[in-house]
Amino acid sequence: MKNIKSVLGVAVVTAIAGTALVASNASAWGDSDGGRKSYTIEEINKGAIDDQIVFNSISDNPDLNELYFVQARAADAENVWNANDIEVENGKEYIVRLYVHNNNPRGTEMVAKGVAANVNVPTESGKSVTVTGTISAENSKPAKVWDEVVFKSETNTFHLEYVKGSALIENKGKINNTKLSDNLVMGGTTLGYDSLNGEIPGCFGYAAIVTFRVKAVYDYDFSVTKLVRLAGETEWKKQVYAKVGDTVEYKITYKNTSDSLEKDVVLFDKLGSNQTYVPGSTKLYNSNYKDGLALKDGLTTSEGINIGDYKANAAAVVTFQVTMKDDNLGCGGDNVLRSWAQGYIGHEETMKQDYADVLIYKGCPKNEKPVDPVQPAQPELPSTGASDIAATALGAGSLVTAAGYFLTSRKRF
Repeated sequence: MKNIKSVLGVAVVTAIAGTALVASNASAWGDSDGGRKSYTIEEINKGAIDDQIVFNSISDNPDLNELYFVQARAADAENVWNANDIEVENGKEYIVRLYVHNNNPRGTEMVAKGVAANVNVPTESGKSVTVTGTISAENSKPAKVWDEVVFKSETNTFHLEYVKGSALIENKGKINNTKLSDNLVMGGTTLGYDSLNGEIPGCFGYAAIVTFRVKAVYDYDFSVTKLVRLAGETEWKKQVYAKVGDTVEYKITYKNTSDSLEKDVVLFDKLGSNQTYVPGSTKLYNSNYKDGLALKDGLTTSEGINIGDYKANAAAVVTFQVTMKDDNLGCGGDNVLRSWAQGYIGHEETMKQDYADVLIYKGCPKNEKPVDPVQPAQPELPSTGASDIAATALGAGSLVTAAGYFLTSRKRF
């Protein structure tokens, strides 16, 4: 029987990662036998597991307590792993790793068969999301062992998205740095040492690390609506008739319909054809600026404007003006000039949008055949559809800050 201490120098955790671990007894672990017994290196050297194959049971492994074999860290953080709780940031990627170790010290005499890893990344949202990793083998006792790491947010509900193609196995065998199937998070995938044949001999030199990535995405809940009116009128509508040369005014309303803080609300407007933005006409209204705050131009560009951070149920209104022109209006019918307002919060995939229409009738000169009128333009991103729009009350004290109305650098259209 090999003495485990004699091969600690090639322990795969040290050889592969060279990292520190923040350990905690708060992590939940278990096994299919309902116990999860652990051993010291000395106990194993004295024959505690004898002819059995046992995974991840060594409590005094110099690199980690193997009961807590599921760990995580931010992808851009220092190489320090956490086996307890991870505080998430919106849109940030995290690396999760599973330590895989057949603890029997008899090497190729005690090969685990049918070794597989299975990870549960929940699709549900919450302020706490638990990722559970399971290692199983056909001839191990217990047949399955598992551990978990918890992702948390103090402020926002969120969900985790598995990053496709990110699963990897690292060891000291021929398959070191080999990509694993995405089945890792969809029922499980087979592991191995020199090939992905499910066979892993015992002892430290044959241990492996399985890693994959997840992305934290805040579940923002908000609305974006858009209305229009002729300049000088008081009533906002979903569509208005105008003439070439008229000035119309648009109103974009954002409302935080969640129970969480929403930071860096960015608004854009994709103007339709035959409309020219009136420079200096953009204003922001909210609980801090009830009389309106003049904003820098940029709402109708690809950069948009950042209107600040908003608490639950807080709202903001942005208005701006455009002048109607005739670049390509068709004659003989109504030209529908549709423009889209879009709102983004933090993570770029979180978007809501709505539209308003300006209709311009253009008659045909005598003896001239009708030309197809301009039809509504569609945005590049899918529409959330028009909403029933009611007046928005801007509650006092609901706004966090609106000082961030600078131009952003993100491209949209």
